[in-house]
Amino acid sequence: MNAYSTTAIKAKTDASVTGTEPQAVNRSTLRLPNDRWKALEIAFWLLPVASYFFFPDYLVLISQIMIIGLFAMSLDLILGYAGIVSLGHAAFFGLGAYTAGLLSVHGWGEPISGLFAAAIVAGIFGFIVSFLVIRGQDLARLMVTLGIGLMLFEAANKAAFITGGVDGLSGMAMAPLFGAFEFDLYGKTAFWYSFGVLFILFVVMRRVVNSPFGLSLRGIREGGRRMPAIGANVDRRLVAVFTLGAAVAGIAGALLAQTTQFVGLDVLGFPRSAELLIMLVLGGTGRLYGALVGAAVFMIAQDKISGFDPTYWQFYIGLLLVLIVLFARGGILGGLEKIVATFKRKEAPWP
Repeated sequence: MNAYSTTAIKAKTDASVTGTEPQAVNRSTLRLPNDRWKALEIAFWLLPVASYFFFPDYLVLISQIMIIGLFAMSLDLILGYAGIVSLGHAAFFGLGAYTAGLLSVHGWGEPISGLFAAAIVAGIFGFIVSFLVIRGQDLARLMVTLGIGLMLFEAANKAAFITGGVDGLSGMAMAPLFGAFEFDLYGKTAFWYSFGVLFILFVVMRRVVNSPFGLSLRGIREGGRRMPAIGANVDRRLVAVFTLGAAVAGIAGALLAQTTQFVGLDVLGFPRSAELLIMLVLGGTGRLYGALVGAAVFMIAQDKISGFDPTYWQFYIGLLLVLIVLFARGGILGGLEKIVATFKRKEAPWP
């Protein structure tokens, strides 16, 4: 059910109560929220462009942040918007990485088609798994996704003749991007490649979450039992968003494999799924930008803290996580929103 039909039903209901004829609903005046780009959003996307010129020695790290940020956004689709908790999202990330890696090892190193292949493989697997996931509630979903992730990890470990096992999948040779841009050691091509894929998929996901479909996902998250009353097929929507999230995670995995030209078993490991949840908690769920901010904060903190304390760096990450949960319930972006709202109330004139 879209915004137009919902408004029309409301108009008819009001008419039945008041005894008046309902006015025609003007479709052109119906707008979904947050469908326009704000100046702050544009500034946010100019930051990576500026970092290319101001931090040329950190291009590899920034590329990794963008790839993991895309991975975190794929989980935010199913967790932050649809409310599906997952501890095995790395399964789709790993499938995408191994798909792109195996294609490259066997002679097909064209990057763009590798991304599409990874999205198809991860999306199909996500579609199959989704029917198991949507059957339960939070705890059952945690166990199902965790079990699937662990089984896929052990399957990849067992099939060492295909995946390389604990030694990883090496020998990848990526063709130049668009036949012209080589993947260099400085990470320049990988930087722009990762940035372009991230931005394109962000625009797509932004459109999805601000569409009637995205609004229905929020309704399912807040009260899934009430959604069928307005004609929404809950299971169908959950299957669709889970498949989409799996496909995006597969693309992120393929990006990582193509830019590093190596795939290890860790892409399927439980720690990667757990770290992904930490990133979402840090940045804030249900925002998309929260996934990007959380990934950037986590990876930069990990890089800097492990530099001066390589043994106990996880202690400081845990402390940061505890502080965010205690003082910023909605993550970093949620805390900033509360601060801005507080200042606006103080600056508001007396009535």
